[in-house]
Formats: sequence, C-alpha cells, structure tokens
Amino acid sequence: MEQVKSHEMERLNPEKTALVVIDLQQGIAAGGRQSAPYTSDEVVRNASKLADAFTEKGAFVVLVKVSFLDGKDALQPHTDLKMGQMQLPEGWDQLVPELADTPNAHIVTKRQWGAFFGTDLDLQLRRRGIDTIVLCGISTSIGVDTTAREAFHHGYHQIFAEDAMTASTQEEHDYVCKTIFPRLGKVRKSEEVAEMLK
Repeated sequence: MEQVKSHEMERLNPEKTALVVIDLQQGIAAGGRQSAPYTSDEVVRNASKLADAFTEKGAFVVLVKVSFLDGKDALQPHTDLKMGQMQLPEGWDQLVPELADTPNAHIVTKRQWGAFFGTDLDLQLRRRGIDTIVLCGISTSIGVDTTAREAFHHGYHQIFAEDAMTASTQEEHDYVCKTIFPRLGKVRKSEEVAEMLK
C-alpha cells in the first residue's frame, strides 16, 4: 500500500476540529517516565503546545484520563499476560499540571483503553459539529490506538501528532504510527498540526 503524503495547503478548521489528549495524568505521564521514542516530558511539552494553539484559535480541547470508582469498574479479562494488582497512589488520576488548567477544556473520564466507549466524547464532538480530531497522548499502542480505532468507526477524520505520543518501546510506537495510523488518518508532527490551524 502506497502512503500518500501531500502536506501542501493542509488546513484545519478550528470550528470543526478538536484536540483529544489521552491519559496525560500523574500516574502515567508525570516525572519524565522513560518511554520510547519520546520521554513523557517531551510528550507533555508537545501536547501542551498543541492545547495552547487550539485554545488560542477557540477550538475544542478534550483531556481524557482513566480512573476508577472502586476498582470494580475496571476491566478484568482472562489474559496470557498477567498484570497483577495495580497499586494506585493518591492523585494518580489527576491531569499533569501543564494541561490541568487548559481554559474551557472538556474532561472525559474513561474506564478502559478507549475514550469513546461509555463516555460522552462522541456526543460532545457531534453537538459542536466537529468532524476531525487531532489525537495524542500515552500510550501510542494502547489508549491512543484504541481511541483512534473507535474514532474511525464513528466516522471522524483524524490527524495523529506523532511526537506528542509515545509507547513502552520504539517498536510498538513505530508499528502503530507506520502501519495502523496511516490507514485511519494522517500522521504529522505537532508543529505541523499547529501550523495547520493558522
């Protein structure tokens, strides 16, 4: 399959485009946690710049976090990979400070990998006439990928800010960004996305 990349005259309409940021919260992205190919600090920095650019243009910003009421609402499938019981420290589900105070951002709390199932994300986007989402966050191959597939099923156009997301390994990130995302939308750097809003 030939990948088409024409960056000329690409524009995003701020009234019809939303930024959706996945799981940039204390328990996942805080403290410069090592990941690949970007550190969590780099991802937070690039996502924060995008949030500022979208806010400046009056575009809709959605900050997604994962949290649980009592743990009984967390998925517990039988799998080959045993994860063990997660010990969640106080404040693990709080958004990182760089994004927490984004003006007029809509906060979505999810209970699983994807940001659409069981949340009001689709409702909030559609009622604003939004048909395009810019997606970023952690992890490329889990929360971002699952949300991207859900968005594809819902019929949204998508732009993936490649340097505003990261995974556990370079291989995971590269596989999704080079094999999956080009089939669901367009892969761009965060600076390119910001330029597309102008």
